[in-house]
Amino acid sequence: MFAAYIEEFGGPEAIRCGHLPAPRPGPTDVLVHVEVTAVNQVDTFVRSGAWRTPVPLPFVVGRDLVGTVAETSPGAPGFAVGDRVWCNSMGHSGRSGAAAEQVVVPADRLYHLPAGVDPTTAVAVAHPAATAHLALFTHGRLRAGQTVVVLGGGGNVGSALTLMAARAGARVVATASARDAGRVRALGAAEVVDHHRADVPERLRRACPGGADLFLDTSAVNDLDTAVDLLARRGRIVVLSGMRTRPPLPTGALYLKDGSVTGFTISHATTAELAESAAGVGRLLADGSLRPPAVVTMPLEEAALAHRLLESGDVRGKIVLRVTPEDEAR
Repeated sequence: MFAAYIEEFGGPEAIRCGHLPAPRPGPTDVLVHVEVTAVNQVDTFVRSGAWRTPVPLPFVVGRDLVGTVAETSPGAPGFAVGDRVWCNSMGHSGRSGAAAEQVVVPADRLYHLPAGVDPTTAVAVAHPAATAHLALFTHGRLRAGQTVVVLGGGGNVGSALTLMAARAGARVVATASARDAGRVRALGAAEVVDHHRADVPERLRRACPGGADLFLDTSAVNDLDTAVDLLARRGRIVVLSGMRTRPPLPTGALYLKDGSVTGFTISHATTAELAESAAGVGRLLADGSLRPPAVVTMPLEEAALAHRLLESGDVRGKIVLRVTPEDEAR
């Protein structure tokens, strides 16, 4: 079985591409023939050792996949050979990664791909869209009629946040670059602030005269001074990126507003939470409204280059690795 894997923690150069023994499914697993996998920031954290999680070596990298069921087990009801499926929670907590020709996926972490959905589109949004769903509804407790501020509305997670919040009946105020502003408005943002301007905090305050009920920063800056100042009474800040940030927290202003700050990572989500988010993502994929801002496709053999590009910031869009050549995809 061909795979992208590491034998020790390190930089992108630690990734090797070659043959490993084919995996075998356990009693509650499904063997999936992988077509495409995506590259996420969390993949670079695990590969480098910055995020400590059980990693059996050699370790296949990656967490997201779209593929076809190759074999099922008695304890994996609901799946049949030939089913198109997706998953977004491999490569963590001892689970082997997704960047391989075949992957064994626990049945409770595997979801059916809606008919007619392009595999590249699905795998590109799998991680950011599920993250957005959890941030808005599981941790952000979003309700219709509330005001949501999304910093980085033009990005992978930000686009999904904007779309989902607007679909849920919220008023969305987003920041984005001028080139992305039209697309972010089309996703449902009521107002878009150019994030290159020096007066972004003031413009956000004017756009949210009643304050923000929910504040989400996908840019990994986590300026809590601005966030707390913008909050409405009982407003919530959900921190979902910026692993190395250490911003000061204006505690007095926060508690006088009955506000809260909640951090979360999708890697710690329960299988029930992941399944709920997958159902929401699946509906948006099925109706064609959920699409990645941009996609860069590369062959699996270039996994190390993909990690290097992601870490350097020298790529615009989601990187998707083709595991099965297009003319062999099922």
